[in-house]
Amino acid sequence: MADLALDPIRPGTAPALADAEAAPPDGLPRGKSALADAIDEAADALGDRQQALYADGRHAVLVVLQGRDASGKDGAIRRVFRGCSPLGLHVAGFSAPTARELAHDFLWRVHREVPARRYLGVFNRSHYEDVLVARVRGLVPEAAWRARFAQIVAFEELLAAAGVRVLKFMLHVSRAEQRKRLLERLDDPAKRWKFDPADLDDRDAWDAYTDAYRDAIARCGTAAAPWFVVPADDKKVRDLLIARTLVRELDALGLRVPEAAFDVEAARARLAGGAPGD
Repeated sequence: MADLALDPIRPGTAPALADAEAAPPDGLPRGKSALADAIDEAADALGDRQQALYADGRHAVLVVLQGRDASGKDGAIRRVFRGCSPLGLHVAGFSAPTARELAHDFLWRVHREVPARRYLGVFNRSHYEDVLVARVRGLVPEAAWRARFAQIVAFEELLAAAGVRVLKFMLHVSRAEQRKRLLERLDDPAKRWKFDPADLDDRDAWDAYTDAYRDAIARCGTAAAPWFVVPADDKKVRDLLIARTLVRELDALGLRVPEAAFDVEAARARLAGGAPGD
C-alpha cells in the first residue's frame, strides 16, 4: 500500500512520547468522510490479507496493542479488524493476573494466547504490562522488572523462529486528550463501566509511565518484533494508520494462496452435469 503508514521505531531508540507527537501527522486524507472511506478501504484490504494468511498456512501474525488508559485499544480492535473473518482471528485481553497466573512465570499466561499458524492474533495489553504497570506501581522489585526486558526479547525471538510475526503498537495519546476521554466516561452513564478510579492514580504517574514506555520500546524493539508509535489523539487517524501498517507488513510476508490439490476440471464437470434436485 503506497498510502502513508507507520515506520517502525529503530531498535535501541527511545521515542520522546511528547504530547505533540499524539497529533495526526501530515499526508493523511482530510475531512471525516475522506478518513472514513480510507479506513473502510484499509480494513477491507486487511481482511483480504488475513484470508491469504489463513490460506497460506506458513505464518501467524501477532498484533500487540499497548497504550495508556483511554488510548483506544478496544475501539481500534473493533474498527481495524472489522473486515477480518472470525475463523482466522484470535483476540485476547490481559487484565490483572489471577492467583493461578501469578503462580507461574510472567510469560505463561501470554504464551498460551499466541496465535497458531494461519491466525491473526490481537492482544489488548500484553506481556508488556509486566515492565509497565508492574514497574510503576512497584508490584515487583526493580531487579525483577529489569530482567524482564531480556526475557521478553528472547520470548519474541522464539516466536519469530516459530513463524510468528510480532508487531507492537503503542497507542500514544496526549494528556489533554486522555482527560477529555475519561471525563466522557464519567459524563455518560453508558460508559461509566469503563472507568476505574485506579486510572486516576496512573494518570498522576504520567511521567513515570512515559519513562517506562520509552524503556520498553528502546529495549524490546527488534527487527523480528518491531514497535510502532501510533498518534492516537484522533481515533480515525489512529485506526487508519494501524490498518495501513498491518496491510504493508502482511504483504511483506509474501503470502501465497495454495494451488488446488484436486482436479478442478473434473469437479467442474461434475457440477456442470448436475444431479437430481439441482
